[in-house]
Amino acid sequence: MRYTLKDYQTEAVGAVLRNLMQGKDMYQRYGSLSQFSLSATTGAGKTVMAAAVIEALISGSDEFDFPADPGAVVLWFSDDPSLNEQSRARMQAASSELDWRLKLITNDFRETSFRPGHVYFLNTQKLSKTSNLVKGAGARLDPTATIDELTPAPDEMQSNIYDTIINTIENRELTLYLVLDEAHRGMKPQRDRSTIVQRLINGQGQVPPIPIVFGISATVERFEQAMRSVTGRTALPSVEVDSTLVQASGLLKDDIVLSIPAETGAFDTVLLRRAVDKIREAGRAWDAYTREQEEVDSVVPLLVVQMADKPSDETLVRSIDTILESWPELDHGAIANVFGEHQDLKVGGYTIPYIEPQRVQDSTHVRVLIAKSAISTGWDCPRAEVLVSFRPASDPTNITQLLGRMIRTPLARRIPGNEVLNSVDCMLPYFDRTTAMRVAEMLMHGATSKDDEGDSGGGEGRRVLFDPVLLNPNPDLPAEVWEKFESLPTVTIPKHRSKPIKRFTALAAALAKDKVVDQALKRAHDELNNVVASRAMQYKAQVDRAREDVLTMSGEELRARLGGGLWVNSSFDLAADTRAITEAYKVAERHLSPALCSSYVDYLVPEDAIEDDLLEAYIEVAAIGLVPDIVASVEAEADRLARSWLTDTRVDRKNLSDEKQAEYDRLEGMSTEPERITLVSPKTGQAEAKVREADGTETDLPVYRDHLMVTDTGDYPVELNSWERHVFASESDRNGFVGWWRNPDRAVKESLAIAYMDGSRNWKALRPDFIFFAEGQNGIVADLVDPHGHHLADAIPKLRGLAEFAEQYGAEFRRIESVAETNGVYRVLDLKRDQVREAIRSVHDAKALYQSDLASDYR
Repeated sequence: MRYTLKDYQTEAVGAVLRNLMQGKDMYQRYGSLSQFSLSATTGAGKTVMAAAVIEALISGSDEFDFPADPGAVVLWFSDDPSLNEQSRARMQAASSELDWRLKLITNDFRETSFRPGHVYFLNTQKLSKTSNLVKGAGARLDPTATIDELTPAPDEMQSNIYDTIINTIENRELTLYLVLDEAHRGMKPQRDRSTIVQRLINGQGQVPPIPIVFGISATVERFEQAMRSVTGRTALPSVEVDSTLVQASGLLKDDIVLSIPAETGAFDTVLLRRAVDKIREAGRAWDAYTREQEEVDSVVPLLVVQMADKPSDETLVRSIDTILESWPELDHGAIANVFGEHQDLKVGGYTIPYIEPQRVQDSTHVRVLIAKSAISTGWDCPRAEVLVSFRPASDPTNITQLLGRMIRTPLARRIPGNEVLNSVDCMLPYFDRTTAMRVAEMLMHGATSKDDEGDSGGGEGRRVLFDPVLLNPNPDLPAEVWEKFESLPTVTIPKHRSKPIKRFTALAAALAKDKVVDQALKRAHDELNNVVASRAMQYKAQVDRAREDVLTMSGEELRARLGGGLWVNSSFDLAADTRAITEAYKVAERHLSPALCSSYVDYLVPEDAIEDDLLEAYIEVAAIGLVPDIVASVEAEADRLARSWLTDTRVDRKNLSDEKQAEYDRLEGMSTEPERITLVSPKTGQAEAKVREADGTETDLPVYRDHLMVTDTGDYPVELNSWERHVFASESDRNGFVGWWRNPDRAVKESLAIAYMDGSRNWKALRPDFIFFAEGQNGIVADLVDPHGHHLADAIPKLRGLAEFAEQYGAEFRRIESVAETNGVYRVLDLKRDQVREAIRSVHDAKALYQSDLASDYR
């Protein structure tokens, strides 16, 4: 793969491959048919995950310990030819292994059988009755059809697509896998007859069903419901990607800002002008960021104007006039359309050229895009940052579908400290507060009914804001507050699939490339080679036994006389050939990483080595890789070295660009234990200023002073619950109080995170509510105060995580405290006290802890 998969993508790819292996085994052994689905929110990278799956299926994968299927044939099916073309292009970009294997099935397709190791793209329209591909297939689909009902094949075609499918399935050397892109589409029953895609899955007439069906979509409920009604097909476990992990990855924008009229009237042109102002401001902000980062390609933001299904010429002309009046330097050629008519739009003296949806992202000369509904399934455009929709208030689904196409971050990563560049704006001139709330709900949680085909749910961490106010760093706070903020510890949240050796060598490569550590890669290999050599000596007896396993193949021979008699068995040993040794070496690569195995071979082989020396080194590495104690020991040392190098280079890496630091964020996130990382000061933020009720009424949010991020009047609007208000009042009234930070509850670099283990032994993040800053005896000090309910199921696990954090980093805070209300009294636990931390580790009742003598009244 050319791309590095996100952690959640790696987990999903592994689960899909396990299903495919099981499905193939069931089919080859018993002829059993199977199906399963991969569901992931829009923007999760479903096509990239699919590319990784197909690459492993065809070529094998050491990372996933997955053997290649030499007879694999993948039929990629969707209901949109442009979506197929886009998917094919994405796979080409993602995988060098698949580049030449991706074939679009056109009307002149003539292959009598699909070829192994290839991916064929087919769409619904190619299977319609009038398509050349299906002519002559009538008898195959309906053996009872009369001669008058059959359509002959074109003269130049000896077979049709159904012949190709039959020949492929009947070839026992091949396995046909059907991948349904946007699997929820085409599965809705059409009266009493099956849809095209259902006939493809289930077979019809002489055409057999496809053995293994793999559906991909953001909304797979309809697909799974339709598949449940199919008899004789086993449902393998569904693979579901947690939308919270997708949002935390930085691939999706964090905030969606909705602007709606505050009163009744005709405000379409007013909000359109506001949209133009916002897109121009976004362009200036991206240009400034580009100049600051130097190495980043500039982002050219796009304004999308969504029309009703049948817009009048008057509406179109008025919109174009308004855009050009508000943006006088905009060239007429910078406006394009993606209407379903697929032709240039000529109206009121304007000619607005048509552009294919999949070309919009790369066609940066287009600054304004005029669209209708959701443009097309599967289309996305990360540089689209502002939407103004003229859809009526009764049509929120089409709006959320289109916004779902616009939520990818332009640089495939979050911009640290800048909430504005991590957001998308939507203007709704025909919406009131009540209907806009429905849009907000759909954007936060995805489809609201089984008929919704779009999904833009972002999971925990996504915000939908109504007309937010801009926040900037508080100019009244002393510089020492910001210095203290950036010095505070925050930690990584360990992942399930961590490979310490790969992590360490990847870290070394990055540090060498960025000139942070001289000869880092050589030093890393030297360190690990010394560890391997030392452990090989320590576990010499186990290595010797493993060596025998590598060099010999043990077997058993069974004999019996013809005509009956007892079976007699005898064992035998054979010397392994070069191929067997190579396979054993590949196993070592999976355990120790290909880079370390190659480096250790070089370590073992002298410069004047002959071929026998090289073979001996391969045997030695293969044997070492079979000793679990050595592998575990090397992984532990690689983990320790990575932590040490990350700590030692923390300051030097601060000078790198955001793009390069994002790579170190990824490497830090590959930790097996919580590891210290640094906080990033916020630069630009946004917050709601009003609270809106379900009936549309609204009131101003309370405002507070002395926050790190404030409006131009020095205020910070926020709604605090009663516990939080009590804590804030107490802390802000203390002597020496200077300022405070409402810690974000999402995975951004400005949020202080504490790792804890939940009841299932999974690592989770606790993000304490408050950090308060005060004048101490030796300058600015920080107090971490977290109000948290003792009645909640996660109370004890979170307290234990807080205790471990205080154990390691307590010296960097004046206070670390947890506050809870019990029997009408606020009680506090001081996590810097040894006795409190010890009690937290042993008790199981949080309420009893707050009521004990270890806690005190909070004032």
